[in-house]
Amino acid sequence: MNSRTARTNLSLVLAVGALCLAFALSMSAQVQTQTTTETGQASSTTTVERGEVVYVSGNQLVVKMEDGSIRHFDHVPESARVTVGDQQLGIHDLKVGMKLQRTITTTETPKVIKTVKSVKGTVWNVMPPSSVILTMENGKNQQFKIPEGQKFNVDGQMVDAWGLKKGMRVSATKVVEVPATDIDKQVKLTGKLLPPPPPPPPDVPILVVEEAPVEVAAAAPAPALPKTASPLPLIGLLGFLSLASSLGLKAFRTK
Repeated sequence: MNSRTARTNLSLVLAVGALCLAFALSMSAQVQTQTTTETGQASSTTTVERGEVVYVSGNQLVVKMEDGSIRHFDHVPESARVTVGDQQLGIHDLKVGMKLQRTITTTETPKVIKTVKSVKGTVWNVMPPSSVILTMENGKNQQFKIPEGQKFNVDGQMVDAWGLKKGMRVSATKVVEVPATDIDKQVKLTGKLLPPPPPPPPDVPILVVEEAPVEVAAAAPAPALPKTASPLPLIGLLGFLSLASSLGLKAFRTK
């Protein structure tokens, strides 16, 4: 019993699905839709930003811009690359002091998406100004909402909803234009390697010691005194002293 009920429900679901599909195909067959895109002239702008790496650790990067502002980049992807000469450097190759330049080229292309919907049928009933029921080419009736300002072509004449009468063969076209802009942004990041440190000064001493023989002048001999006196006065003086001494000793003994 349960299996029979399940089969019945399944058949009912399939029938409803087939009916909905047929209705959708009928609807799509009656209303013709055509979409075109008109493209305008593209315009490009280029922005250049320059800065200096002041901090880098892991995937965190801090850059000081030319205007003095500080920018923090907390999650720099591993795939990000900086072109330095002929090298492609990643976030882990950057060093403090490196100069970075980001060139952003933005290209904007205006366009207009035009959608044209057209329908043909015979007026079966009209309820102006809101809706109309048309008998389609497949013999089925279909109700349409009438947009504000919609015109209908009746034998080459354009009329509004109030001019429609039952049995009229009509065609209607609805054109919708939607402006849009395609934006393409290209970002190029370049950098400059740090200049190599200056070489150390040559190891040249300020004073150079040179050993050279030193000439020492010989001491001049002491000049000899001229012989200007005779030894006779000296001998006379000694005799006088001896005589005085004898006289003194004699006087002392007498006393």
